[in-house]
Amino acid sequence: MPSIELGDSIPPNTAHAVSVSLPTWKSNIGYEEGQEWVIGTMVTGYPRFFIHKSIQAFGHDIVAKYGTAEQQAMLFPTRKTANRCIDFIRDKAPQSALAGLKVVHLVLDPAKKPPEALQSATPSISAVLCSAEAYPFAKQYWQHSGDGVSSRRAEFCHGLFKENILVHESHASSPRPAQQKLCRGPKRYRRTASVDDTTKASNGAAQQQYPVKLTDDDSTDTLETSRFLEERYGRNLDLSLVPNAKSAIRRRIAGVLTENIDLKSTTAFPTMDSNARGISNFKEDDIYLVPCGMNAIFTTHQALLKAREPRKSINFGFPYVDTLKILQKFGPGAIFYGHGSSGDLDDLESRLQNGERFLGLFCEFPGNPLLSCPDLVRIRRLADTYDFAVVVDETVGTFVNVNVLPYADVVVSSLTKIFSGDCNVMGGSLILNPNSRYYASLKAVMTAEFEDTYWAEDVVFMERNSRDFKSRIDRVNANAEAICDVLIAHPLVTKVYYPKHNDTRPNYEVCKLPNGGYGGLLSCTLKTKAHAMAFYDALETAKGPSLGTNFTLTSPYVVLAHYQELDWAAGYGVDPDLLRISVGLEDDLTDIFARALKVAEGVQVSE
Repeated sequence: MPSIELGDSIPPNTAHAVSVSLPTWKSNIGYEEGQEWVIGTMVTGYPRFFIHKSIQAFGHDIVAKYGTAEQQAMLFPTRKTANRCIDFIRDKAPQSALAGLKVVHLVLDPAKKPPEALQSATPSISAVLCSAEAYPFAKQYWQHSGDGVSSRRAEFCHGLFKENILVHESHASSPRPAQQKLCRGPKRYRRTASVDDTTKASNGAAQQQYPVKLTDDDSTDTLETSRFLEERYGRNLDLSLVPNAKSAIRRRIAGVLTENIDLKSTTAFPTMDSNARGISNFKEDDIYLVPCGMNAIFTTHQALLKAREPRKSINFGFPYVDTLKILQKFGPGAIFYGHGSSGDLDDLESRLQNGERFLGLFCEFPGNPLLSCPDLVRIRRLADTYDFAVVVDETVGTFVNVNVLPYADVVVSSLTKIFSGDCNVMGGSLILNPNSRYYASLKAVMTAEFEDTYWAEDVVFMERNSRDFKSRIDRVNANAEAICDVLIAHPLVTKVYYPKHNDTRPNYEVCKLPNGGYGGLLSCTLKTKAHAMAFYDALETAKGPSLGTNFTLTSPYVVLAHYQELDWAAGYGVDPDLLRISVGLEDDLTDIFARALKVAEGVQVSE
């Protein structure tokens, strides 16, 4: 990939990109420290950490209309998600921060006669308005939960808001009686009275006449408004294929749809195999689509808290940063086994034998960034004996390479990553194992509580991007192994982390599918920090946050994810100078990595 300038989106010129270019080690430090020379250049960022500028702009306009100059807004898709944010702020923020805390719920104005297609998209927005003191807590909730609006939803709804089609629910009007009435149509259809047109009020004073329709016939007004909405919005958001797009995504996740199909024809859809993923009784409606991968984890944890007696959870293995935060901050808390080792399982088993009980165990397969794999066979046996749920995040392994569902009660994944690959849309999924002892209670909670907030445009992009998912995985697997070979052979590289080469490979092999590989994510360390910096700066790949892109994407992961807790991470064997490499589809990757290693060889290190 050509060099991408600091702060530009990855991919370049992509309005809803999921990554941002941080091309040097120094720029990653600058980002973490909030230095203006980095922050000031950023056109975007990873969506749960950097609030997209289209969302910022919409929030600013909502505050201008419904808030005060001192307030800020955080945008959510529904009243329920916004209220959860409010509850989090009230629980975590000081009392002084709660002044003016409220939700502004925006809905389609029924008097504008929105077309049925637009109504079915449910383009609502619930804005949490809060003080500057409370805003960091709202931002925490946004980041941890993944409940916030997507940039596409914000962009679309902002257009409706500017046209006064999306209005405060208390201002949503009903159709007026058939008499002289205020014009409801958009400006280009309005007939307005002259500013000089006045009549006398009862007291004889001149009274300004406001724009009115000059006919009692309501049909023309309704037709014009509907025509405007259809032309401006209905055609820009074709919803006819969204249900089939969702079904196609679910069936790809289930493994029964591996080829392109015509979304206009349901007869082209393959039959949903009841034994998909090696699980009997598996149904399409056991797969839930959510706005992002972290929201799949958050939704699963919330469902378990409602389906079972609330208890502490177990975070097993070194996790992605927000997984642990969710378990710690929402509900009774968590215990953390950061090594994810057999010794950790021995300790857990001892606790269980002594009477401790837990809600569930959350783990990644493999983990990020060390690519170690927990012993799911033993974990499943402990869960069955001592009554706790097992939740496995398969994002890194992918369901093309591994099948973890037989060992899990719930499987979660970030579809934003390699399932999409194009780095331009967010999404997540969670799968309920129909043979789990908790299935009935979890299904009941999901039926009662689950809100489908996955925005229609995002669904369409995700379905399109994922059509060649399986073939891309095969190429990424091969490329990753080739890069590992180059790194392992070089004397400057001290450690390569990859499922094929880790000590936990036997645990991976238990779940590896017959035609599966070892995935597209790997990490490495070099002899010194200076070597790591030189290697990173010279590497001719895209460089920024996220993973699972169709192009190779590299980052000094620990700096980005744990900059304020480097010593803590090191205590779990995570080197602060570790480089994480998400491998793409390029043809010349071994040469690219060999050249960067050659540059690192030139680093002079004093003994």
